Amino acid sequence: MLKTRVITALVLLAGFLSALFLLSPQGWLVLAAAVSGIAAWEWGGFFAANALRRGVFGLLAGGAVVALGFLGGLAEAELSRAPLLITIYGISAGLWLGCIPFWLRGHWRLRSPVLAWAAGLLVVVPAGLALAHIRQVGATTLLLAMASVWLADIAAYFVGRAFGRRKLAPTISPGKSWEGALGAGVAVVIYGLLLWTLGLERAMGIRELLLIPLAMAAFTALSIEGDLFESLLKRQAGIKDSGRILPGHGGVLDRIDSLTSTLPVVALALILLFPQ
Repeated sequence: MLKTRVITALVLLAGFLSALFLLSPQGWLVLAAAVSGIAAWEWGGFFAANALRRGVFGLLAGGAVVALGFLGGLAEAELSRAPLLITIYGISAGLWLGCIPFWLRGHWRLRSPVLAWAAGLLVVVPAGLALAHIRQVGATTLLLAMASVWLADIAAYFVGRAFGRRKLAPTISPGKSWEGALGAGVAVVIYGLLLWTLGLERAMGIRELLLIPLAMAAFTALSIEGDLFESLLKRQAGIKDSGRILPGHGGVLDRIDSLTSTLPVVALALILLFPQ
């Protein structure tokens, strides 16, 4: 099992880095749409939808990313500041900051198919658009943002295993602890400060530096929230993984759960905080 996980991870990493630095903006947008479409197909599994409905929903979500991306200028090399995208990211941020915390606390269930599909679009489509949008800023910028999520996940795992005593959400994900979450936050804050010292100070002043710990801590909380949200849906559906497309790793949603909650907020911040 471990060998399979390692091989899959290496193949994914090689493919991801190749696409990230080599694909044209149009090609990357199509790739982001494909990832979104697969994630949307897996989303239907949370609600026992049949294969036809899941397929249609996957095509709908992927098509929405392509269409909205072209309308919003994501097929171009220059950074887009389209109001359409700002609105979509704002709605996504409102969902994750204003709704999902209560959803997790109340263990809400989506009993209406219409609401289930609508929620899926709100989770998957903004993340796909942000995946393309942040890459317009720079391939390295996107890689650094995604590395923040990976670092939070790794730090939470190892710190939680070593020091975890108090459960973070025992009825949702029993393996997560408050100590692990704190370790993730500390690791990501250090990571943010390290990036500043390695060169970002040219674009940021002391005032921005003072905001880094707060911003990175909030980023970590969002990352954990995305992970917990998918865990809740899987637990309610009685499944271990969102899919089996990635040997040893489960489904696409299992790998991008924290990105769905963080990337749209990062894209929104890049547009609003760095308007020129």
